[in-house]
Amino acid sequence: MRRDRPPRPVAVGDVVTVYSEALRVWTASQVTGIDTTARCAAVLELDWSGPEPSSVADLGDDVQPLRLKHHSWGGTLSHCNHGWVLPRSFRVIGSLPPLVTAPSRSYSAAWGRGEQLARQRRWDSGDHEDWNAPYALTRTADELAEEYTRNGVRPDVKHLTVRGITRLDCTRLVAAFPNLTRLCLSGNLGTLASAAALNRLPRLQELTIHDLFGMEPTDCLLPRQVPDVENVSLYGIPADYAAAMRKTWRPHVQDGVELEISGARKPEWIGANAANPLRDWDGRKHITRTSYRKAVAQYKATREAFRAEVAGDEQRGDLLEIGRAFGAAFNALDRRTGFIETVEREELFDALDFLVEEAQEAAGRDLSTARAALVEGVDSIRDW
Repeated sequence: MRRDRPPRPVAVGDVVTVYSEALRVWTASQVTGIDTTARCAAVLELDWSGPEPSSVADLGDDVQPLRLKHHSWGGTLSHCNHGWVLPRSFRVIGSLPPLVTAPSRSYSAAWGRGEQLARQRRWDSGDHEDWNAPYALTRTADELAEEYTRNGVRPDVKHLTVRGITRLDCTRLVAAFPNLTRLCLSGNLGTLASAAALNRLPRLQELTIHDLFGMEPTDCLLPRQVPDVENVSLYGIPADYAAAMRKTWRPHVQDGVELEISGARKPEWIGANAANPLRDWDGRKHITRTSYRKAVAQYKATREAFRAEVAGDEQRGDLLEIGRAFGAAFNALDRRTGFIETVEREELFDALDFLVEEAQEAAGRDLSTARAALVEGVDSIRDW
């Protein structure tokens, strides 16, 4: 497979069309740029919908870009960079001179399927309420259990997101939601049981699994069972399952399957990192191995110092100093490689909450005052 052009042929100026579940008709977009280094395609959504077009001529004589005026967009073009793999459900129907030539500064993983056009159409009709797709459902794992009991089978649900999974049985999920086209599952070292059952979702197009384990190579999603799949995104999953999925789906990239698999973990890694709230930094693209090791070492040092302090004669000044040491250590780390961005900053404060909750459980008493002093110390010195 050549790396200097998209695996599924697409060029600047190409107009592509796809069926929109949001509008229940077809929509269209134009490729306005291709970045071979970043392996991205700039895609401009068009202000058009209708029956499936066979050529550009079916779009009419006045093809216009979609300008977003709903909510606070203010007339911004719906123009975004995506991975350059043209999803298999999209079809090239011809070419036009690019309607815009300026590059886009926006990025999104998924190519648009008319959701923004649906929002704009509702806004133009006078409906200014937030639009939530009626076929999309987001639940925590606990809420999903209630959903099973309350509603039984939900054939109307096409997009399902389940967060906070401790343990999830895919057999039961598939039985309750047989018509899924998009499925996103995430946990925190949770267990995904009977993952092979996902092969019984014949309409599935997109599968995302983050930070879940328990899957075996025999649980691999199979192209002959789910022929419409065009996006597989896996992170923080068992290494042998990751290898099986990569081997199975890599040949289909040229057919329009976006494949992203990273953070493959061996069993010993899972055991060693169960109590490490920074474990997701391991292998993150912009965090070096050295920065990760030093970050974990500093977290452990802070954890031990905090636990020792709250177990003895707790002093606010000492807690402030523990926080300052934490903040200063990450100042130094960030100066070297500049890896602490918004997400990492939030994760560092989540890590502090994690160590406080651990210590609180061990001490059997409320440590909110100690936490406040720890965070105050961090905030007094941090520059990230």
